[in-house]
Amino acid sequence: MTSKVTYLGGLRTSSIHLQSGSEIISDAPLDNNGKGEAFSPTDMVANALAGCMMTVMGIKAAGIGVAMEGSVAEVTKIMQAEPRKISRIEVIFHMKGNADEKARTILERTALTCPVYLSLHPDIEKQVVFNW
Repeated sequence: MTSKVTYLGGLRTSSIHLQSGSEIISDAPLDNNGKGEAFSPTDMVANALAGCMMTVMGIKAAGIGVAMEGSVAEVTKIMQAEPRKISRIEVIFHMKGNADEKARTILERTALTCPVYLSLHPDIEKQVVFNW
């Protein structure tokens, strides 16, 4: 088992990662009867995409001698109404570090093959921009 999710009431959940004990609180968003006081489940999906892309780039970067500490990803999630689901995720990377053109190409291709990217339904449009 990876995690345990408990419904706390008021459209809020607590997710405990069993290996580390870390907790994530989620709330329904304001536009879906929630308080919007924490990441919504769909926010976490969009955020997981950027986190996964950054993680696999970090793994690859370490292997090719590129430092990318301080890089930032800005994430925007767009929902559609009927049926209510994520229609698009936009990720804009602001990359730091010493990557030359070859390393940049390697890192960008690595990001676009991360497990979350490959796991998302093909109907979800993914717009990814890398600013070096």
